[in-house]
Amino acid sequence: MLPVNENSEKQIKRYVLDSYAVLAYLKEEAGYDIVLNRIEEANEGKNRLFMSLVNLGEVLYIVERERGLFKALEVLALIDELPIIMESADRGLALAAAHLKAQYPIAYGDCFATALAQQKRAVLISGDPDFEKVAEVVALEWLPKKV
Repeated sequence: MLPVNENSEKQIKRYVLDSYAVLAYLKEEAGYDIVLNRIEEANEGKNRLFMSLVNLGEVLYIVERERGLFKALEVLALIDELPIIMESADRGLALAAAHLKAQYPIAYGDCFATALAQQKRAVLISGDPDFEKVAEVVALEWLPKKV
């Protein structure tokens, strides 16, 4: 990894991927090209990608439910190779997610993605329409709706 100074770090765009965005990428669904572009930019050092481990868990349970445990393990290995910084659900993030859940009628997992985006001052990438409910508290980059 290239060394970065504090000034250049502030200019690098930050994004949080939710499970919807990662699944769109993995399944090559609507929005695949947008997520792929963000991944390529991260590989080039032009942005930083973050994801909550809670949202990673969402991706894996969905894949395992739809395709089985072996496929979920393959997906995990693939995700581990991507330039995504995985963030654990520490006390601060859990409390922020709980506060969001108390205020907005969205899924608890979505609260972790939203709280992480707030914490990182990042743009949240998703196509999940539930995030419209928190558009006033987090910047969003919308993926196209699934067809």
